[in-house]
Amino acid sequence: MKEIKLDTTIAELLNSYDGMKEILIEINPKFKKLNNPILRRTLAKIATVKQAAIIGSMDPIDLVNKLRVSVGQDLLNIEIKKENINIIEPEWVKTEASKKIDANKLLDEERNPLAEVNLALKKMAKDEILVISSDFRPEPLIDEFKAKGFTAYTKELNSNCFETFIKV
Repeated sequence: MKEIKLDTTIAELLNSYDGMKEILIEINPKFKKLNNPILRRTLAKIATVKQAAIIGSMDPIDLVNKLRVSVGQDLLNIEIKKENINIIEPEWVKTEASKKIDANKLLDEERNPLAEVNLALKKMAKDEILVISSDFRPEPLIDEFKAKGFTAYTKELNSNCFETFIKV
């Protein structure tokens, strides 16, 4: 079986280990979203264990070690650099959003938030702002958009409400 590491994708876990979805949900109830088939087909392919830990408000090493123990692997004894996520709110976040997308609503409708956001971004002009609301910090999406050259900022309104701002 494949060794579980911080960069292992959730899809790899689900495909490699029987009962992994249930194990993830038992570790953190926020992972119940894995019951959504759209989420499993889309975000699970790009979300790593490290990103899932951030989504679940967990320490990444804690999550990876819980997963490793659940499949009989030895604990990882590494330290990762703590990243300061979005310490200072950028001024552009105060600009009126050109488009707003509710990721939870899309998932409830069995639609793909990543595809919807990509489509919206293609139609937007330079310096326009897209806001994604969700009940989790969408770390895989944030990394995906930053890799495409967009500027992103996430604001936690409360433990179940996040707004992610993407500047074109």
